[in-house]
Amino acid sequence: MRTRSVLVFDGSCRFCTASVSFVERRLRPDCEIVPRQFADLAALGAIPERAAHEALWVTPSGQVYGGARAVAKILLRTGRGRTPLRVLLMLPLMRWIAHAVYRLVADNRRRMPGGRTACAAPDAGGGGRRARRRCAVGEGDRSRGGLRRRG
Repeated sequence: MRTRSVLVFDGSCRFCTASVSFVERRLRPDCEIVPRQFADLAALGAIPERAAHEALWVTPSGQVYGGARAVAKILLRTGRGRTPLRVLLMLPLMRWIAHAVYRLVADNRRRMPGGRTACAAPDAGGGGRRARRRCAVGEGDRSRGGLRRRG
């Protein structure tokens, strides 16, 4: 049985990886941090589709939190005295706002600094077809020299 919580994130997304690196360096949360591509999601009790859609926080008892709630759990598990932040995160209105901001960022992470077309979240109901098509077009452009530096 695990004794520490686990944060699962999209390791193929540069924005997600940079965000997790920042959290590790600055906040030092008391948890294990694993890219979803290397996580044993079945052992963690997490659904692969959910892990592809949002970051997950899995407690030692197996409870799974996703998205903004996962981010809140990270912030609550840091050893740094962030008492006002901890109090704010417990308010229902702040949780709703945090969820809206998380979805906005997650749905547009390919446009964020460090993001790329592989970061496109799968479409609901489309099985990720649009995201795969965008990725294939973007990768093809690079291989044919479509992205050139201005001289």
